[in-house]
Amino acid sequence: MSSSPAAGSAKPSPRTVVPTVETVLAFVNTRADGGGRQELFGDGRAFGAWLAEQGEFAGHGEFGGVGGVDGGGEAMATDADAAAARELRDALVTLLLAHSGDEASLGEPLRHAEQHLRRAGALYPLATVVTAGGVELASPQTGVPGVFGTVLAAVTTFAQTGDWGRIKACRNPPCHFGFFDRTRNGAGLYCSTGCGSQVSMRNYRRRQRREGEAAPEA
Repeated sequence: MSSSPAAGSAKPSPRTVVPTVETVLAFVNTRADGGGRQELFGDGRAFGAWLAEQGEFAGHGEFGGVGGVDGGGEAMATDADAAAARELRDALVTLLLAHSGDEASLGEPLRHAEQHLRRAGALYPLATVVTAGGVELASPQTGVPGVFGTVLAAVTTFAQTGDWGRIKACRNPPCHFGFFDRTRNGAGLYCSTGCGSQVSMRNYRRRQRREGEAAPEA
């Protein structure tokens, strides 16, 4: 559950990471990649173990201490829950890759991701909570639906700041790590200088091969 900016408040600096960004990145950065990161939503037990470590999802039924935690301290989730989490996460990653201008994520993949997120918005609706201190979006659901609603609330709240396009996924395959672009002009494409260097080197080698193939034989 995340608060939206109060009317008249100063807009966050492009270099400022607000809590809603951390919620989104915590969710999307659970994928396996070629750099050693493991899949955290592989099955219900893995998904439950991840949920048990995420404080921002506390208060959603079995994930907020109302039962449903096994003897090992892991929140109980089913394999179907994990599959739904992967689908929601992968749709969000596709959008973040589009923010980075990743050509492979545009067109049909992006349309498919946006359609899935529209369905998710209907399955996990949000409620407006109005208090004297401000207004925020929250999920009225419990359990896994409440977790997914919390992710969508974080996305919606941050998008209202106008900086939604600064949450990106690294264009270096197979990294695709989600990150917040702190550059002044919002032109960052990679999660680290290391990933940027890898892409530059691959492009250089590709150009060298093409030049070698195009060179006339002596």
